[in-house]
Amino acid sequence: MPEIIENLVSTIIPVYNRSQMLTEAVDSVLAQTYRPIEIIISDDGSGDETRHVIHKLAQTYPYEIRFVFNENRGAGPAREAGRQLARGEFIQYLDSDDRLLPRKFEIQVKALREHPECGAAYGYIRLCPEKGPPKLEPFKWSGREFPTLFPWLLVDRWWNTDCPLYRRSVCDAVGPWTDLRYSQDYEYDGRIGALGTRLVHCKEFVCEQRHHDQNRQTGHGGWLDPPDQVRFFTSLYNSAIQAGVAIDTPEMRHLSRRLFLYGRRCGAAGDAEASKNFFELAVKAVGKKGWDLRIYQTMAMGLGWGNLGSLACWLDRLLQRKPGPMTKKLSWMES
Repeated sequence: MPEIIENLVSTIIPVYNRSQMLTEAVDSVLAQTYRPIEIIISDDGSGDETRHVIHKLAQTYPYEIRFVFNENRGAGPAREAGRQLARGEFIQYLDSDDRLLPRKFEIQVKALREHPECGAAYGYIRLCPEKGPPKLEPFKWSGREFPTLFPWLLVDRWWNTDCPLYRRSVCDAVGPWTDLRYSQDYEYDGRIGALGTRLVHCKEFVCEQRHHDQNRQTGHGGWLDPPDQVRFFTSLYNSAIQAGVAIDTPEMRHLSRRLFLYGRRCGAAGDAEASKNFFELAVKAVGKKGWDLRIYQTMAMGLGWGNLGSLACWLDRLLQRKPGPMTKKLSWMES
């Protein structure tokens, strides 16, 4: 890792086949009222004109922009390649389709200076639909003041990748990004939370999340491959336990119901192994409670995880089952 430069903010932008939005993302960093800054563009094996645009940006702003070209392995490894080059005391991750607001670094560096006990500063997220004006209210739960990421992270990823500004020491402590194709940013948040990282809330809009029809860096929340699903949720659960979240909490019970649902769906899709793994994780998350899980386990021993999953999903549709009292409303539903 390079030597750390005091006061410098390093912005790491992973990109894949997205030249126009990349330019706008870079412009939003260059427009920051705070200095010093550096921008590290980490290309994830783009096959279009994106690499040409990166070269042009670096030539135009040689003192601010550096870049690295990688094989296509996903957003996580691309961010990690950028992190390895970062020299800043502070780290900013920025997806290539989003934007920072001009005073973000000024506001958040000041907040971290005033709160040395905190490892990350976050503020309001402005949601910008592709068609229509920006939303007036903070997106997700970015308008709420939380002291830490957990236990609320068990309900939903209540901020986005561009929202926090990290101290470099936190990013070094959490370690490398994973190669999960989806939800690697959520998994990274979990490991940040596992460290007990304290947060300082800045009550101003600091970034813009753009909703558009193109592929997002981490997808549109689509269905993960079952092995990746199990890896992600196992990591999230372990991070919560490391952070000290008790089993008998509303947030952990919510996670258990979510895992149970995914287990049934994997069974219906024919993946008995993933169904069983999800079920076992759901049992861990609910502890001694969850009588319906124990009944389900007994039935699975006779019918098989795949057959029972298909039957359970069929009954869910037939009875038009609604989420139960242990299922909490997600952050984006309240925006």
